[in-house]
Amino acid sequence: MIIFCTFFILIGCQFQEPTKNHGIFNLEKRANKLTININNFNDVIKIIGQPHTKSIDDKNTWIYFERILTKGKYYKLGQNVIKKNNVLVLEFDKYGVLKNKIFLDKNNLNNLNFTKNETENNITQKSLVENVLQSIRQKMYRNR
Repeated sequence: MIIFCTFFILIGCQFQEPTKNHGIFNLEKRANKLTININNFNDVIKIIGQPHTKSIDDKNTWIYFERILTKGKYYKLGQNVIKKNNVLVLEFDKYGVLKNKIFLDKNNLNNLNFTKNETENNITQKSLVENVLQSIRQKMYRNR
């Protein structure tokens, strides 16, 4: 009886690694089904689904993600390790036909260069009058 119970307990154990998934499963296979200048919005929605995000400037640029995290080995002390990190960028023309398809995997994402330029925030900059009033207010409350 004990052997029988032990057998069922061991069958229930899985030897698969624990994973946390986010995004579209098998994004690379689904991206290979898309053909430039043939597929349109509706075909992409049928094959992949709704986009995770659309570009801020251009609503005809759709972005899809696939991310799989797994537990690290013993020397990583069980920390999460990225197994897959894929991004698919689709660009459509004004008629809704697919004109460009860019697939980036974990290795390609490491090679992206970002600009070092910073933008000035003119909204939060105060005028001369506001700065003077602010300093007077600070002096008033300091003397209390």
